Amino acid sequence: MANEQTGTVDAAQQNDFFGHPRGLSTLFFTELWERFSYYGMRALLVLYMTAETMTANPGLGFSVGKATAIYGLYTFFVYVLSLPGGWVADKLWGQRKAVFVGGVIIAAGHFSMAVPWIEFFYLGLALIVIGTGLLKPNVSSMVGDLYPEGGARRDAGFSIFYMGINFGAILGPLLCGVLGEGYNWHWGFSLAGFGMVLGLISYKYGYKFLGNAGNLKTGESEEVLQARSRTFYATISAVAASIVAFTFLMSSGVINITLQTLAEYLGGAAVAITIIFFGYIIFFGGHNKEEQKKLGVIFWLFLLAALFWSGFEQAGSSLNLFAKDLTNRNIGDIAWLDGGVALLITALIAIPILYVVYRVYKRDDLWSFAKGVVAVSSVGILIFLWWLIQRIGIGWETPASTLQLINPFFIVVFAPIFGFMWTWLAARNANPSIPVKFGLGLFGLAAGFFVLSWGAANATEANPVSPAWLVVTYFLHTAGELCLSPVGLSSMTKLAPPSRVSQMMGIWFVAAAVGNLFAGLMAGQLEVLSETSLFWWVAMIVGGGGVIALIASPFVQKLMGDVE
Repeated sequence: MANEQTGTVDAAQQNDFFGHPRGLSTLFFTELWERFSYYGMRALLVLYMTAETMTANPGLGFSVGKATAIYGLYTFFVYVLSLPGGWVADKLWGQRKAVFVGGVIIAAGHFSMAVPWIEFFYLGLALIVIGTGLLKPNVSSMVGDLYPEGGARRDAGFSIFYMGINFGAILGPLLCGVLGEGYNWHWGFSLAGFGMVLGLISYKYGYKFLGNAGNLKTGESEEVLQARSRTFYATISAVAASIVAFTFLMSSGVINITLQTLAEYLGGAAVAITIIFFGYIIFFGGHNKEEQKKLGVIFWLFLLAALFWSGFEQAGSSLNLFAKDLTNRNIGDIAWLDGGVALLITALIAIPILYVVYRVYKRDDLWSFAKGVVAVSSVGILIFLWWLIQRIGIGWETPASTLQLINPFFIVVFAPIFGFMWTWLAARNANPSIPVKFGLGLFGLAAGFFVLSWGAANATEANPVSPAWLVVTYFLHTAGELCLSPVGLSSMTKLAPPSRVSQMMGIWFVAAAVGNLFAGLMAGQLEVLSETSLFWWVAMIVGGGGVIALIASPFVQKLMGDVE
């Protein structure tokens, strides 16, 4: 019986993974490869859609406006479907099954995009959206399930898990970008699919280390679950049929609406529904005055977060197009960097890598599959580095998509530093409040766009600028992200009434969804605005939001009460 699967996670606690439950390694590698597939494909998406059709590596030939609208709709639904994905796990399947089914659907989506037919392209996007909605929220929930005691150990476990996300985000654009943009778009999509398959293998192999983490815990009878399942599948079938019918009518011209307009309507509807939702729960949700004030603060943070993501998530659209069209990505040729020198440099890099592999194999608390993945990955990395150094030596144009790895690289480097900085400031009673950190996050994002607007003003296709402009921009954006994103996640749990915690975490996903949608729409303005103008206006809007956030912060802090 599904309702009987409510035991502890003792089995997952028996053997440690660097001081943590061994099940953490299962989820770590699963999420690493899922993020590899997601960010690898995302780095290629807009570039593939806007690439000309009559080239050696043909794309779809879409206009910038159409391509960025599709990108915005895709990323919007990725986040929105996290809400029903969480419901399915909580009420029907359990997180464990939801993660596996989601991973299978994601892999099917990537392999669909590997087929060079437009119908399979759209099918692939739809499958990835559905699969990510099932996998993304639930794999994170399972990490928490491994630590029934909670506390600092759980926080440390989430930190390790977060590192897996960013390692995947680094490798995805690098490998999928080189293969897809450099050789064949569909090979890049295929590689993203194989990455997800590796994640599924890791996940299934590590099942036994999860204990009862992720099992269904509804406490309801089998009859109730079966009835709910029938209702769910009937609803899903009706929704799917409606979407197919709408798509057919739209493509045949019966419904005369563009993708850009559809995205605008969805964005407006999402904001309107959120406002109505907050109005209802604040005034009619049965909460006391203190809870009402904190819910008002959450709504304010929702607006600031949506504004932040509307700028930040242009990394996959307008910033990607800037990297392709206006950035000098040529490296080499470097006469002295021949095959022998490349081999020597690779050998030097191999010394610390092989030492890490040696230390991993010396540990008795690691499962054999993890050791094998580390060994194979290390060999693969070294071969790739040797090939890359050789290519640089003879002259090489770096694929624009590979520059997407700069942000996750900065996250890996600076996240511990920011964490230490907040702790250090708190010990001196100088830690900025949550509303102030949100304002600082918006300022960091705005500063990055100011820098890029300056760089774009000096760039033409005939005379592109140095990648250093993008490096500085991504650094400032990363600083803004580290001020806002982790703080936002934490603030939802601190401010929400006990009965609304899950709903408010869902609201955080909605803020990201709305931001992603508007990011695509804003990037589409490149059809009528120059890069300089677009980046300048984004900087002004986001910076203006930062000013308002800082001015309002004392008032917002009062509404928060004793929450820090």
